[in-house]
Amino acid sequence: MNKKWYVYILASRKWWALYTWVTSNLEQRILQHKQWIFDWFTKKYCIHRLVWFYEISSISEAIEYEKIIKWRKRERKIQLIEEENRDWIDLSSERK
Repeated sequence: MNKKWYVYILASRKWWALYTWVTSNLEQRILQHKQWIFDWFTKKYCIHRLVWFYEISSISEAIEYEKIIKWRKRERKIQLIEEENRDWIDLSSERK
């Protein structure tokens, strides 16, 4: 069985603070963000809405893609989100 990895972007609200990370359990990680388990940037800026994610089969590829996204300019991240989620809907509620 191949493990799935996810690169994801969270937002506080449309066009505000963004957060990019990688995980192997997207649903659990988003729940942790929504429950403010992490005392980081996401908690400080109330970032918990899943607005974009991408599934990858290799952890090394997932980490590399995450780094690429993190180094992109903000405008490119917004474009990436809006290509698939124009209204910035919280996709975590869509996955249930």
